[in-house]
Amino acid sequence: MPRITSGGPVEPAPAPSRAGVPRGGDGVFNTARAVGPVVGRGGELRRFRVQVEDGIELVAGDVALEIQGILAHPRSWGAHGRGRFQLVADEADFVIRIATPDTADRLCRESGFDTHGELNCETAEGVVVNLRRWTLGSPTFAGTPRAYRHLIINHEIGHEIGIRRHLGCPGPGRLAPVMMQQIKGLGGCRSNAFPYDEEGIYIAGPAVS
Repeated sequence: MPRITSGGPVEPAPAPSRAGVPRGGDGVFNTARAVGPVVGRGGELRRFRVQVEDGIELVAGDVALEIQGILAHPRSWGAHGRGRFQLVADEADFVIRIATPDTADRLCRESGFDTHGELNCETAEGVVVNLRRWTLGSPTFAGTPRAYRHLIINHEIGHEIGIRRHLGCPGPGRLAPVMMQQIKGLGGCRSNAFPYDEEGIYIAGPAVS
C-alpha cells in the first residue's frame, strides 16, 4: 500500500510535457484538501477524494476541481440519475489517484490487472489513473488530452458504480460507448468521452469480456 500524506495546492503548475512524464515515483500521495458540492440528480451518494503522487507537476487541488467538473458535466453519469458525487478531503467512499506509470502498474497489479505502464484501472479502493494517459491522452482519441480525461473518469467511474463488463463498438461510424476500452482500438466507431449522447440517450454496445 502507498503511504498517504495530506497536502493542498500551493501554486498551479503546468502539466508535464511528453518528455517530462516521469516513469516512476516514490508512491507517496498528496490529498487535495478541496471540498465540493454534491453533483448529480439522483442515485446513491458517493464521496471521493483525489490524490496525486509526489514529484509530478500536477497540483492535487487543481486536479480535484477538474474531476469534479467532469462528474458534473451534463453528459456524465451524475446528470442522468446513475449516482451523486461529492469531492471531500477526508472520509470517502473511494479515492481517485493520479500515479506515475510504475506506481499505477503496482497498484493495479495488486488488484489483478496488468496495465503495462499505459492503462488505468479500478481497484477495491477506487480509481488509479496513469499519469501518461492523464497528460498525453490517447492516440486513438480524436481530441485533446483535457477532453480525453472525461473518458478516463467516466470509464472508471462506470466501473465504480457497478458496470463491470466492457462494451464493444455498436456499429461503424457510431459513437463508441464510454465503457469501451477505446485505447485498444475503436472498431470503426468514433471516439467518445461521455456515457450519454447530446439527447441524453445512453450510448450502449455489445458486451465483451
